[in-house]
Amino acid sequence: MTQRYRIPCLVLALALQGAAALADVTTQVVAKGLEHPWALAFLPDGSFLVTERPGRMRIVQRDGRIGVPLQGVPEVASAGQGGLLDLALDARFAENRRLYFCYAQAGSDGNTNSTALATATLSQDANRLVDVKTIFVQQPKVKSTLHFGCRIALASPPPPAQKPLLYLTLGERFHHRDNAQKLDNHHGKVIRIATDGSVPPDNPFVSTPGALPEIWSFGHRNPQGAAMAPDGTLWIHEHGPMGGDEINLPQPGSNFGWPLVSFGRNYNFTSVGDGKPQREGTEQPLHQWTPSIAPSGMAFVTSKRYGEDWVGNLLVGSLKFTHLARLHLAAPFQGAVVKESRLLNDLGERVRDVRQGPDGYIYLLTDHPQGRLLRLVPSP
Repeated sequence: MTQRYRIPCLVLALALQGAAALADVTTQVVAKGLEHPWALAFLPDGSFLVTERPGRMRIVQRDGRIGVPLQGVPEVASAGQGGLLDLALDARFAENRRLYFCYAQAGSDGNTNSTALATATLSQDANRLVDVKTIFVQQPKVKSTLHFGCRIALASPPPPAQKPLLYLTLGERFHHRDNAQKLDNHHGKVIRIATDGSVPPDNPFVSTPGALPEIWSFGHRNPQGAAMAPDGTLWIHEHGPMGGDEINLPQPGSNFGWPLVSFGRNYNFTSVGDGKPQREGTEQPLHQWTPSIAPSGMAFVTSKRYGEDWVGNLLVGSLKFTHLARLHLAAPFQGAVVKESRLLNDLGERVRDVRQGPDGYIYLLTDHPQGRLLRLVPSP
């Protein structure tokens, strides 16, 4: 399978080494004192819904007041990288108050876990979740506290006769990385399901013997960013090992190569696979970072708040280097990455989530015991 925007990533990596840092934006603090916040959604009244990794969901008011934890959130396995993770509102949230969230779910023995996806309704008084229902559980559960993935992307609204769909990114759980190349499990996969948990009949492996029907693409490591482009294309990014973080465009049935190929190296400095970044039958990333920036969160800019030249850019948070990467694309919302600008280099906090709000501003969550919700604004 050939990637639509394939470009030699090594050339891009060399070209971007000298990417300039811009100082045309700054941040305003909306709220502070959130414990390892992970995901953000915008409520119709202008307030914010935020997840905290230890297992809490809170509403943050426009004036920065942080509400008490919502009732009704299921118990999460909050060890290591696990906990309450991503969050997304239904396209008709203003009418039905439905939302989707993913989290690390413990197994019945308490020693194993996996990523789970649930749907719920936010009560009218906004104090609790009701009608909570788990609609997907990653299989199999394993003993690991690493690489849960867990980013949700809602597909473009379907025709009235079809069910709405969503995508969920799933990590390979670190110690089970070879599973990313096998179709009998959900490790290292992107799945595609309807919002009621059913499997779309046109998923690529529905008729493949032994394959799990939810799988959309495979060969992923630990994807912690997902965004739908305005043209309906799914974009994700994923953590590499030592180097080789990737931006990928998962197409149905596509194999992104992990752990057979990577632009990075294992943590013991050995080669991944045969040490080559390409292999027949696997897709090349649209863009890669070496050294790794540890990406998390992803958003397209459609707003003109920051000037015309920002429209069509892609923003990615960096956990490792505590900055915001602004990726300039060859064409708005598509094409190769032609330039990278690194913003907020003095932030000093891990950027966990990046979202564009209904007001056109970009919002960030910083992953810290006293994490912050920040608004990106043009410098005066």
